[in-house]
Amino acid sequence: MSIKKVDAKALDKILETMVSTVSESKDEVFDIGEQCRKDFETLSKELDDVKIRVAIVITDSDALDSKARFARKRLSEVSMHFNHFSEEQVRDAYERAHKLQVDLQINRQLEKELRNRRDELELRLRGLQQTIDKAVHLVSQISVVQNYLTQDLKFVGEALQEAKRKQDFGLKIIEAQEQERKKLSREIHDGPAQMLANVMMRSDLIERVQRERGPDEALVEIRSLKVMVRNALYEVRRIIYDLRPMALDDLGLVPTLRKYLQTTEDYNNGVNLNFVNLGQVKRLPSDMEVALFRLVQEAVQNSLKHADPKQIQVKLSISKEMVTVVVKDDGKGFDSSIQKEGSFGLVGMRERVELLEGEMTIDSQPGAGTLVFIQIPYHLNNRE
Repeated sequence: MSIKKVDAKALDKILETMVSTVSESKDEVFDIGEQCRKDFETLSKELDDVKIRVAIVITDSDALDSKARFARKRLSEVSMHFNHFSEEQVRDAYERAHKLQVDLQINRQLEKELRNRRDELELRLRGLQQTIDKAVHLVSQISVVQNYLTQDLKFVGEALQEAKRKQDFGLKIIEAQEQERKKLSREIHDGPAQMLANVMMRSDLIERVQRERGPDEALVEIRSLKVMVRNALYEVRRIIYDLRPMALDDLGLVPTLRKYLQTTEDYNNGVNLNFVNLGQVKRLPSDMEVALFRLVQEAVQNSLKHADPKQIQVKLSISKEMVTVVVKDDGKGFDSSIQKEGSFGLVGMRERVELLEGEMTIDSQPGAGTLVFIQIPYHLNNRE
């Protein structure tokens, strides 16, 4: 799926719904576990009570069984020697034996019921314990999922937006390259190419003037031609400078920045550009010099284009471990906490700084100017 088709806000809403559902499910499972735990405690107390009652009933049954055997033996003796006992004694022996037998049967029935209840309670308690263990395990698993959703996927929307910005930036680079080619083609056509065409025409004119008017008139035309050639050369050098300042390869970063800012000041009346080098005048690797020059160039052009400044100050410091660039203006400023759509200039600057493993911060408020602060790690001893 294309990044452009992903709605980050809709994705955040889906994630919020997922987190809410998972949280509610976790609470429900926890409530089930707590209810099972309460039931477990209640049934455990009942089981302890039943066990006590079973023990008492068993003791009573043993005592009744002993008494019943004795009563049956007594009844057997009375029956065998019926003539030696009175009718009341016989009836008493019979009734006592019968009563003990009935009590014994009732007691055994009660013992059976209590044993069944005990077994039933033990079975239910085992089931409840399994449910409690599963609930605890499930809550633990849900907590892992919840943490994953709330932490690891918390910034997925922002990550997608950042990816979309980078994709848009890549497309903008392609568009900018095409625009730059068109601009370069137009500048060459309208500038040096047109001037060279004029040179050809003037050179033909000089020959005719020399034949018709003499060498003095021809000399005047030659001087005019020299001015035209000089202007054409200036235009060619300006175009080359815009593409890549040759001074950057020949002289290094510091002189090139000084010359660039002076030239920019000449082309922008009313704006004072001040350059200060606070560190060593040291040559850096070519890729780093180009990146730093483009960063300063982009920051200055952004200020001129959007901030309407009266003064722009550029500071450069090269130490043994760090290259620091500060670009400050007194222009209109903006709210740097708001990410503006289409701010590809700043995106490009951040990309360059990240490639050099550096950091860039922008401090700006409406009406208070803008300060761009860039730091790039560098070790002179390792690069010399």
